[in-house]
Amino acid sequence: VYLLFQALRQISRRTISTASRRQFENRISEDQSLFQEDNGLPVHLKGGAKDGLLYRTTTGLAVFGTAYAVYYLLVSSMPKKPN
Repeated sequence: VYLLFQALRQISRRTISTASRRQFENRISEDQSLFQEDNGLPVHLKGGAKDGLLYRTTTGLAVFGTAYAVYYLLVSSMPKKPN
């Protein structure tokens, strides 16, 4: 019974891994043609709306973090007023 269970487990792993590998290989040529297309967009925005959203979110977080760091440096460089 144990050997049968191991054999079934190995067969299922092979089936899953080869099916997902075939699907991945088929999408590569589509992605290559999309990214090689000369449409004037930078490569980090060619993926569509999701890439644009991720880019804008990352840029916004970087700008906010930089502004906060500069603000905190300015506040901590001021001497505290005695009470």
